[in-house]
Amino acid sequence: MSAAEWERIGKRMWSEGLVRANFGNMSARCEGGFLVTRSGAYLDDPGDPIFVPLAGDVDPRASHEYRVHRETYRLTPHVALIHAHPPHAVALSLLAGEIVPEDAEGKFLCPVIPVVTGEPGTGELASAVASALVSAPVTVARGHGTFAAGMTLEEAYLLTAAVEHACCILLLRGSQG
Repeated sequence: MSAAEWERIGKRMWSEGLVRANFGNMSARCEGGFLVTRSGAYLDDPGDPIFVPLAGDVDPRASHEYRVHRETYRLTPHVALIHAHPPHAVALSLLAGEIVPEDAEGKFLCPVIPVVTGEPGTGELASAVASALVSAPVTVARGHGTFAAGMTLEEAYLLTAAVEHACCILLLRGSQG
């Protein structure tokens, strides 16, 4: 994936309120590992991603969520992963053990969205997220944010946007999913 693609997706995420400040990260699988955004990177201007091998030492400049990305690529065939902090999805994750969209797009793209637990940057969260992404294209870490996986960054972005839209609809109508 080109640098332009990383920046294009990051700008979409930023402009749509799916990430704020330097929250969130993106990665894409490559030979021997994956490329991930830098720790503290702003997704609308992500800079050069950092290579992380599937095993072994990790460059300290890599996103602190590299463990989630590594475990996801270890357990699944996904090629891209986006972690975002969409506010409606984060809010709903505090109320429900799973989120069941009621809008048409949500039902089609992510009929059941698992909510997992674990502290950010930990092996516990990595295991929970990757396990959920084996059978669902997107999950929400309780109080933390979404992790959406796909064959491209575009697909992972689309899932992130669909989840936020579905959660917004649920909250507007007073449902907890």
